[in-house]
Amino acid sequence: MSELSFMEKLLDGVEVEWRLLGDESFVEVANRGRKPVKASLRISGNTPYYGANNIQDYVDGHTHDGEYVLIAEDGSASLEKYSIQYATGKFWANNHVHVVRGKSGLNTRFLFHYLSIVNFIPHLSGGGRAKLTKGKMVEIPIPIPCPDNPEKSLTIQAEIVRILDAFTELTTELTTELTLRKKQYGYYREQLLSFEAGEVKWKTLGEVAIFRRGTAITKKQTTAGDIPVVANGPVPTYSHNESNREGETIVIARSGAYAGYVSYWNQPIFLTDAFSVQPDTDVLDPKYVYYFLQNKQDHIHSMKKGAGVPHVRVKEFDSYNIPIPSLTEQKRIVAILDNFDTLTNSISEGLPREIELRTKQYEYYRDLLLRFPQKEVEASA
Repeated sequence: MSELSFMEKLLDGVEVEWRLLGDESFVEVANRGRKPVKASLRISGNTPYYGANNIQDYVDGHTHDGEYVLIAEDGSASLEKYSIQYATGKFWANNHVHVVRGKSGLNTRFLFHYLSIVNFIPHLSGGGRAKLTKGKMVEIPIPIPCPDNPEKSLTIQAEIVRILDAFTELTTELTTELTLRKKQYGYYREQLLSFEAGEVKWKTLGEVAIFRRGTAITKKQTTAGDIPVVANGPVPTYSHNESNREGETIVIARSGAYAGYVSYWNQPIFLTDAFSVQPDTDVLDPKYVYYFLQNKQDHIHSMKKGAGVPHVRVKEFDSYNIPIPSLTEQKRIVAILDNFDTLTNSISEGLPREIELRTKQYEYYRDLLLRFPQKEVEASA
C-alpha cells in the first residue's frame, strides 16, 4: 500500500477540529525564557543561538531545553515563506522568535510541518519590518485530527510526521553530500590550476587578454527581450532585446556588493556595470581563464577599494599573472572541472537539481497531507 493510500485510509471519515495557537490545552508558548545577547557579550560555547531565520552563533548556557518550534517575531527573510524553525535539546532563543511547543495532544513536529504552510501575512503588522505580535500569533488556527480520540489523533499526526520527515531527511543527506562535493571540487580545482616553477609559461592577463568595459544602461532604457543584462552580480538584473557581447564571455563585476565576482556566459548578453575579459584564443581557452579566475575569487574580492560603493579596477588585472599550459592541457583541465561544476552547481542536473526535486516532492505531500478544510475558530474560554 502506498503512503498516500495509507493516509487516505487513516484519515477516512476523520473529523478535524481547529484550535488556536494560543489554546493552552494544546500549545505551550514559552516566550518568557527568551533573552537577546549582543554578539560582543556572548560567551562562546556549544549551544545554538537562534535568531529570526537561523542559528546565528554558538554560546555557553541556554534559555530552553526540549522540543520546540520557533516562529519569527520579526525579521523573517521572506514573508511569503515565513521563517519557521525546529529546535531540540538545549538552545538559546533571542527575542526575534516566538517559542512554542505542543502539549500532550499535539505532536510538536506535526505543528512545525503545519506552520510551514501557513500564510502569515494577514497576521503581520507594521510596515518595513513586519512583525508577528504574540497577540496575533495566538490567533492562528491549527488543525487537530480526530479530537475525540486523542490516541488516534496522535497516531495520525505521527504518521504524517513520519512521511514528511522521510523527505526532509533525504534532502538533508543530499545537501550534506553537495557540501562535500563542493569541497572536493575546490580541492581538485586548486590542484589542477597549480603549477611548479618552470613547469609552464606565465604571462600577465594584460599580455594575453583584452579588457572591455560594459555599456551603461538603466531598466527604463531597455526594450523587452530575452537577452540577459549582466551587471554587478551572479544574476542578470533584467533583460533587453539586443546584446553587446557574443559567444564565450568572462565577466568581472565592477562595483557594488559583488564587485570582483567572476562569471562565465556562453550566449549573447548585454554587459553593463562590469567588464569582460577576452583572452587570445591562440594561447588561452576562455573557459580555462574563467576557472583560473574563479579559483582566485577570494583574492579578487580582497582587491576591492572604496568604503561607500566598493569597486575593482581594470588596470589591476593587467598585471595579474596566469599560467599558460598547452591548449590541449587547458582543455583537459576544463573538461574535468566542467564535470565537477555540473555535479555541484547545475540546476538542470546534478545534486542541486536532485535537491530541488526532493524539496518540491516534500512540499507537494506536505500540502496534500496538511490542507484540512478550515472553519472559523473562536478563542476558548
